[in-house]
Amino acid sequence: MTHITLLEQLTAFTQDAIKDIILPVRLQKGDTEQQSRAAAVYLMRLPDSSAAGKKAPYIIHQVVTAKDMQPAGKQEVGKSVVRSVFCVYCENEQEGAMNLLNLMERLRIRLLQQVVIGRQYQLDLEAGLEFMIYPDDTAPYYAGEMSSTWHMPSVEREWRQWL
Repeated sequence: MTHITLLEQLTAFTQDAIKDIILPVRLQKGDTEQQSRAAAVYLMRLPDSSAAGKKAPYIIHQVVTAKDMQPAGKQEVGKSVVRSVFCVYCENEQEGAMNLLNLMERLRIRLLQQVVIGRQYQLDLEAGLEFMIYPDDTAPYYAGEMSSTWHMPSVEREWRQWL
């Protein structure tokens, strides 16, 4: 029921949703053939941000805001906003842009189909699921982001000690 667990559950969910989308990887020093693989999924940041180009394709899930509240006379509620950053690589600009859109659409559709992940985190459809493809000309890399809001399970209070 923590934000860490939310990210771990979202990562597993994402990996399953995109596992069959195989995308090109930039040739690295010593490579002789074009490689392809499914996008890697990271929590909060890349392991090495200076190697961002070498890591593509990837998705990063980040908790950006969280709020816990208890309206008068009601049960405690918590919400978390998660930013998901997508990055793909492709030499062909049209294909690269379409690869990015395909990756983002796959996750968007799966989230809207399932709505609950890890049997405890529910997508807040009232807040909406929003995505944006960055308009910058960064070819051969293409990036975008998705914003989702999640209902967090309430934290059980330690009140028995005062009885």
